[in-house]
Amino acid sequence: MNAHLKVQSHHLERGAYLYIRQSSMRQVVENAESAKRQYALRGRATALGWRDEQIIVIDNDQGESGASASWREGFQRLVSDVGLGHAGIVMGLEVSRLARNNADWQRLLEICALADTLILDEDGVYDPASFNDRLLLGLKGTMSEAELHVIKARLRGGILNKARRGEFRSPLPTGLVYDSSGGVQLDPDAQVRETFFHFFETFSRVGSASQTVKAFRKEGILFPSRLHNSETVFRPLTPSTAMRVLHNPRYAGVYSYGRRQYRRAIGGKKTICERSADDWLACIPDAHPGYISWPQHQENLKLLKANGQGYDAARASIPREGPALLQGLAICGRCGRHLRVRYASRRGGLEAWYACDRTHNYGGADSCQTIAGPAVDKAVGLLIAEQITPSAVELTLEVRKEIEARQEEADRLRRRAVERAQVEADLAQRRFMLVDPNNRLVADTLEGEWNDKLRALANAREERERARQNDQLVLDKTVRERLAAMIADFGALWTDPETPNRERKRLLAVIVEDVTLTRLPKRGTTSVHVRFKGGRTQTLVTISPRSCAEQIKTSPAVIELIDKLLDDHLFSQIADILNDQGFRPGSVARRDQRDARFTTKRVTYLARQYKLKSRYDRLRERGMLTKKEAAARLNIHEQTLVRWAECGLVRSHAYNGHHDLYELPEADLPQKHCSRWDTLVDRVAAREHATAETKTLTRDNKDDAV
Repeated sequence: MNAHLKVQSHHLERGAYLYIRQSSMRQVVENAESAKRQYALRGRATALGWRDEQIIVIDNDQGESGASASWREGFQRLVSDVGLGHAGIVMGLEVSRLARNNADWQRLLEICALADTLILDEDGVYDPASFNDRLLLGLKGTMSEAELHVIKARLRGGILNKARRGEFRSPLPTGLVYDSSGGVQLDPDAQVRETFFHFFETFSRVGSASQTVKAFRKEGILFPSRLHNSETVFRPLTPSTAMRVLHNPRYAGVYSYGRRQYRRAIGGKKTICERSADDWLACIPDAHPGYISWPQHQENLKLLKANGQGYDAARASIPREGPALLQGLAICGRCGRHLRVRYASRRGGLEAWYACDRTHNYGGADSCQTIAGPAVDKAVGLLIAEQITPSAVELTLEVRKEIEARQEEADRLRRRAVERAQVEADLAQRRFMLVDPNNRLVADTLEGEWNDKLRALANAREERERARQNDQLVLDKTVRERLAAMIADFGALWTDPETPNRERKRLLAVIVEDVTLTRLPKRGTTSVHVRFKGGRTQTLVTISPRSCAEQIKTSPAVIELIDKLLDDHLFSQIADILNDQGFRPGSVARRDQRDARFTTKRVTYLARQYKLKSRYDRLRERGMLTKKEAAARLNIHEQTLVRWAECGLVRSHAYNGHHDLYELPEADLPQKHCSRWDTLVDRVAAREHATAETKTLTRDNKDDAV
């Protein structure tokens, strides 16, 4: 009777929404009675006055949990229609069917109250706009949410109790399987086991996940991967797979549970937070066989963390391909921080520089120091070569054994792949031979599968043969001779251009703890303090290479020669003399010095740049006079002075291409020179007279011709 009083005519004009949900697909299949009870609510709506065509059933959230509404499309549609005023009543078997989250439930109640929409459950009809009904519905929502928490706590408690004992069975990664008694053991497939052993051995050798992937690709080895149907396939190794394997403690024989924490974000998206090993819910070492030991797994994790790209002033960089030998080992002798490596393209290659510039980059202060790398690297390399030479024989044998062992391991894995392909081909052959020949549809399919397996077998054999040939090239005659040469001279191998820089750095990291570099007050010198692993130290002093400005600077000997030649020669004459004597200008690149020559402009620039005394000043100091001064002294015209200089009566000295200074004869000439002076004067006068007559005769001839 009370329900009929709450249902008004305007409610009956709108639709009746029936929301149906069960939490899991297992409940949908097995708990059919719950579904029948929910669908039976249609009769309640009909009894209250709604027609059958007005009843809207929303059941597309079957198998979805009610813990949140973010992933339930049906519930979102229900809320949307209620907010638009399309719903007169919302029906659900109980509050837990609509929502088990109090926030979602209260939001639905608020929207129903604003839209004047009723709510019906198995107990009755409620009006959210009424305080008493709103209070009762809110209490039911709180109890529904608490019920979900209790259910989860019971299930979670049982799981945690079994996990702490190491008995909770969780999916195992590839390479580990459960035996018949429930224990964990290594995969019985020999190829899978050997591939995992080779993976961890390769990582311990190269020290990097990416380098491990490159090694697998270079050797042509595929990595096992387990599909959802428990079938194992072999695929190329990827960096993500390598990182996942290296971080999984199950490969170290450790039973672990609770390594990650899952949370729901506002939008319903699941976020994963990694926990530290101390916060794991369960960690039981040596719980089952593993491919590596627990200490080795922890060392691998430390190495991966050191290889990370995140900034950490205390970590050492992983050895890479750059020419800087002290990468990750160089320490600033002034502030104690690790020096950074900077590369510059110069002289056709890369030059390394060790820089301590953090105070400049982050604080605006001056950098501590910047040290050129080539001289330091060369000195440290020679020191290492001297230290290792006594044990070169043992090192040679170990290197050779390691290379051969690597090749044998890779060939064994490739042989396993061939054996697997052979087994699959034989199985396909037996299936084809057992089929009824008259059943051509099945026979053709099995024949195609047999041919595919035979082709896969042929490809595996060809790949193995090609890889074996490539492995033979690794230890060819040249490599064997170079390994044998280590016995006599390790320094030659150390400086061999074919030796990878990465291998030099890895070898150095085994021997040297760190190297402290300090620029000394003396220009161009650096103190190199080497600290070995055993605690022994040794200090070297290196001479840094000259800077680019110093390398292209003109030699002081050339400047001295130019200063000497300026007494008696012009700039153009000096340039010719320098070129004839084989000198080359310094202000050009090294590769262009063969074709470079001194020019008048270069000599002029050097004289002015080094502030050499000009030729004009030198001539003036020797008593030379200008044209005006000499003409006034001789009481003649300036042009007459020029003609006298041309005839040798007066000596002229050029100080640039357009001007001269004049050297006059002595004032008191001996008598024997006076006659010569008169003779020269008469000769000049006769030459001028003859020149005038020639011009007159030429003019007359032209007039006659006209």
